[in-house]
Amino acid sequence: MNIKHIGIFGRRNAGKSSLINLLLGQDFAIVSPQPGTTTDPVKKRMEIPDLGPVQLIDTAGIDDEGDVGEMRVGKSLKLVEEVDLALLLFTGNYFGKEEKELLARFKEFDVPVVVVHNQSDIVPLDCGVAGDLNNMYNCDVVEFSCNMVDPQAQKEAVDMLVSFMIKGLLTSSDAERTIMQDLVEPGDNIVLVCPIDSEAPAGRMILPQVMAIRDILDQGGVATVLQPEQLQGYLKSVLPGGALPKMVVTDSQVFKAVSQMVPEGIPLTSFSILMARAKGPFEEYLKGSAAIDTLKDGDKVLVLESCTHHTSCEDIGRVKIPAMLQKKSGAKLSFTFVSGLDELPSAEELSTYALALQCGGCMVTRRQLINRIRRVIAAGVPVTNYGMCIAHVNHILGNVVFLYK
Repeated sequence: MNIKHIGIFGRRNAGKSSLINLLLGQDFAIVSPQPGTTTDPVKKRMEIPDLGPVQLIDTAGIDDEGDVGEMRVGKSLKLVEEVDLALLLFTGNYFGKEEKELLARFKEFDVPVVVVHNQSDIVPLDCGVAGDLNNMYNCDVVEFSCNMVDPQAQKEAVDMLVSFMIKGLLTSSDAERTIMQDLVEPGDNIVLVCPIDSEAPAGRMILPQVMAIRDILDQGGVATVLQPEQLQGYLKSVLPGGALPKMVVTDSQVFKAVSQMVPEGIPLTSFSILMARAKGPFEEYLKGSAAIDTLKDGDKVLVLESCTHHTSCEDIGRVKIPAMLQKKSGAKLSFTFVSGLDELPSAEELSTYALALQCGGCMVTRRQLINRIRRVIAAGVPVTNYGMCIAHVNHILGNVVFLYK
């Protein structure tokens, strides 16, 4: 499961840094009465019982001023697209233009929000203000203070706030599913084909492979892990009367070779397509794959990588897929690569691309991936993912997307 991102937003001196320190139980963020102490977003992980690890993000004040201040506000607003939950702090019962605009932005990106009236030890929350916010924006409003004198009262206040945070995350309409969710029953044998090449981290497996193994075990299945050259011998050994594997999952890079080894009757898919099923938008990817057949000379292709890594001659997104597309189309194409959660091209520039390709997205949350793809689709650009692209090029896409529900 990806780590959930929780953004803490509000005006300068609303107590955002104090709150993050209180949640962490340590002095992590710098706290000062000087407005604008937090400039760039500050991130720190913590563990929330019943939820697991989360990443707290302390942001600059949404009322920052001047040219540099506007840049800081811009960074804070950009984070709205990346968080799974927002805490919006306000004080003195004043909920102004900036707060209202933030709530509208949270709604635009379907981000659950908890509105926190901080410094309530100085000015208590007005019930009328709380009721208006709840009715108008359908959000929880919590009275809070980071400076309670009684340690037990402070602990209870933190526990109450955390309970609202958990509620917001668990009731989100954009909840993630696991990579093998609903595909494995107890006792099922799932064969995972995992080639070891220069792109695999030294001494480790790539994350989707690890996620699949863990998910299979969690659901009571059996994970059989092997390399491509071992697959044919393994399948021959079980075919004479043994129980057939429920499914074969392969690394997309060896899709074609593996598809020729797997007998009819044993479903085949890839880790990348499983990731598309888990994170989406699956149907948009399927529809977008058709654009591969219309690529022509001079077309631009946008490649979206959800992590930053060193490139090698075996890099799937930067080397192998571009070579496949140029060979299939017989066209000279140009490729633009965007790593991690770096800024996408402007909407005007996006519209000049003939195709966008998204990796599996194992390093980002579903919300982060969906919000990024939403901008690409809005620009009228067809989008598909690595695994579907490779399956389409090898004319097996229709056979490997059976698992979509």
